[in-house]
Amino acid sequence: MLDPAMQDWRKIVGKNVRRIRQKRGISQEKLAFEAEIDLTYVGGIERGKRNPSLLVMARIAKALAVPLTDLIAE
Repeated sequence: MLDPAMQDWRKIVGKNVRRIRQKRGISQEKLAFEAEIDLTYVGGIERGKRNPSLLVMARIAKALAVPLTDLIAE
């Protein structure tokens, strides 16, 4: 069973990715392409269902042109 705290972090990261992506007017498809990850994986991250690695989060941050810390800010 997952630790509830880990579930919260996945949701925080997902909410931040979605908020920043939408603010920049970028589609999930474009983000997936720019970050070199699968489109369905982007959707899973944004829904808080996936647990992206640090490398994946760094690629997403680069694609969104934000510091990595913006993805984990509460």
